[in-house]
Amino acid sequence: MDSTQREIITYSYYRDAELRGANLLFLLLRIADDPESQVNLTQHISEETRHAWLWTERIQELGAHPIRVDDGYQVRIGKKVGRPRDVVDLFALTVVVEQRALRRYVEHMRKPDTPPRTLEVLKAVTKDEGWHVDWIRQKARELGAARGEPDRFEKSLERFRLVDKEVTADLDAKERELFG
Repeated sequence: MDSTQREIITYSYYRDAELRGANLLFLLLRIADDPESQVNLTQHISEETRHAWLWTERIQELGAHPIRVDDGYQVRIGKKVGRPRDVVDLFALTVVVEQRALRRYVEHMRKPDTPPRTLEVLKAVTKDEGWHVDWIRQKARELGAARGEPDRFEKSLERFRLVDKEVTADLDAKERELFG
């Protein structure tokens, strides 16, 4: 497999994660009914879909089309945790997913062979990720406290981080198998 093929596969996984993240946010948009969440979720969804477009555009620049991804991070973590029904749990899962994306993008930026155009895309998407984590974390803690469950968010984070480690380890193994 040549480097361009590896890039197309990698960027297709990134694209898939951004699109599926937007889907999770749409679910939150339907159940988090306070005005601040409605505004922030709308902006957040807009940024996630823009990130997916940036990866799509990058794949097209390589002369290809995105590859369908049926076993990416979001699918795998979803199979392990199901779909949380509680808004605080959904916010916690979103924080874990966003933090994972941020870590992955930062790791990629540090690779010495990352093409300059890919670095541009990575910088653009990571610029938004910090705000995504911060506002969701703050809102989830606020909602938990308002319901008399001030530690609900932290407990959910802990549970989802354990699943994240397992899913990430599986994906890392798949990546080593694919790319050597």
